[in-house]
Amino acid sequence: MSTLKKAAAAADFVPVIIGTDLNAYHMAASFHEAYGVKPHLLGKIRMGFTHYSSIIASTTLVENLDDAEVFVRALQQFAENHDDGRPLLLVGTNDHYVRLIIENASTLETLYRFNYPSLQLLNQLQVKDAFYPLAQEHGLAIPETHIHHVGQPVDLDISRYPVILKPGNGVQYYRNKFDGQEKVYRLYSLEEVVAVIEKIEASGYRDTLIIQDFIPGDDTYIWDSVLYLNSEGQAEFVNFGQVMLQEHEASAIGNYTAILSRFNEEVMQQLKGFLEAIGYTGLANFDLKYDARDDEFKVLEVNVRQGRSSWYATAQGHNLAGYLVEDLIRNNRSSQCTFVEKEVLFSVVPKYILREYVTEPTVRDDVARLIREKKVRNPLYYRGDKHLLRRAWLAVRAARYRRKYATATWREQLS
Repeated sequence: MSTLKKAAAAADFVPVIIGTDLNAYHMAASFHEAYGVKPHLLGKIRMGFTHYSSIIASTTLVENLDDAEVFVRALQQFAENHDDGRPLLLVGTNDHYVRLIIENASTLETLYRFNYPSLQLLNQLQVKDAFYPLAQEHGLAIPETHIHHVGQPVDLDISRYPVILKPGNGVQYYRNKFDGQEKVYRLYSLEEVVAVIEKIEASGYRDTLIIQDFIPGDDTYIWDSVLYLNSEGQAEFVNFGQVMLQEHEASAIGNYTAILSRFNEEVMQQLKGFLEAIGYTGLANFDLKYDARDDEFKVLEVNVRQGRSSWYATAQGHNLAGYLVEDLIRNNRSSQCTFVEKEVLFSVVPKYILREYVTEPTVRDDVARLIREKKVRNPLYYRGDKHLLRRAWLAVRAARYRRKYATATWREQLS
């Protein structure tokens, strides 16, 4: 399935997206582009991505939606209010919402259709100290990794600095807020590592921390892959992309703002084989980094969902929403896997940001060429969205990016 035709008559299902952010918007745009259907959203707060939009049927804001009881009750109430005989297709947009869907699958599957792996597999993939041994067992390369259990004495034999420190359990980590909390820390000595561990421990977090060798290289050394494995566990597509830029604020590191699609069948086959071997189902998004020191792509993590930048697969002709609909609504599955080659440049930042901040000589020319060839695709400017205030909101958002990149400190430490 490389293309999908828009068909208003095909709206025999109701998409329900949990979230109101960029991820929610690009999934909404994918549903609308493929089927002419407007999704319903449930979220905690109103966000410009989806608020200034004509392709959203409704947005229901629920206080404490990240609480399990509130989450299930809100989805039950929504299903009762939209019981018109059409199936409800459920999509989560962040790790916590996906976990809540999976943990409450026995209740929700009587009301909704969705495609996610089992809770046991979720824990193996989402909890990093379980994921890294599993990845190595299946032949995937990972960075040198140390696991620290918060609350225990610090006993680390780190061979070289700098290192990356990040939570092993992201869901619990963000439940324990503290001043200066960062998504990922880059640290240059054991003293810095100990200081950050003490701060995290004081917050109440009591799971593991992952301390990894920092692989040198700027944003363009980071790579991304999106896959869909149908409800029978067969991969239907795999793509591969080179990150051009990520957000450079400390709290948003890992959120990609520009990806150039690439093709590396060897790596794509490895990722596909790994997910099929462990019995994975649903959308998946790998983060990798290329290590020039040993010429290997090293897996950093796998998201048990589409990523916030995974829309570039849709831009390549592999509509993410379409795979869910064909599998879960149409019962139309493919036993063949497509290794996607189409060239696109996904970006949610203005072109001048690309020209100024993509400085790696090996890719700078590619970016300039794709800009000239008008192959830059931004889901926020989806042509089907006719909201009168959307262009104004997008203009303000674009203007803010100059200051965001100019004042960010993370990028100064990249290489």
